Amino acid sequence: MRRNGDISKSERRHLAVASATLGPWRAAAAVGALGGGVSLALGTIGDGIGLGVLAGALSVALMLFFLVGGAGAALGGKQGEAPGTDRRIRRWAAAHPWRVAAVPAGLLVVTDVLMRQILTAEGFFGSLWDGLWRGALVVAVVGLVGSMGRRKT
Repeated sequence: MRRNGDISKSERRHLAVASATLGPWRAAAAVGALGGGVSLALGTIGDGIGLGVLAGALSVALMLFFLVGGAGAALGGKQGEAPGTDRRIRRWAAAHPWRVAAVPAGLLVVTDVLMRQILTAEGFFGSLWDGLWRGALVVAVVGLVGSMGRRKT
């Protein structure tokens, strides 16, 4: 039997996903595109153009996209949020930064593995390893940003 303040695992997952939508995703897309472009330019200079260089640049772009968007979501999405955003979701996000951080990290792992499997000849487990360590980095940074931001307010 649930107590009044308890929420189910399913409800927590839904709240984490809803909280992740509070992130500054347009700004995150701009940062990801800029970082991916720089990575592509540097990779092309060093190794020439190829699918491996393109996959590396896209990995950088995806990681920056999910870092920036996830960090904004973990902070509660206070800046530039859409009108009518439920303040309860924003408060939940600020109170549970590690759960919010898991959403962009999981999405990063999935998209990075898929992208690498499509663009490169890298094996599945190599792609999975690359995606997992990038996802771990996203969880760590987004969770810490959310935790530290919560303490400031």
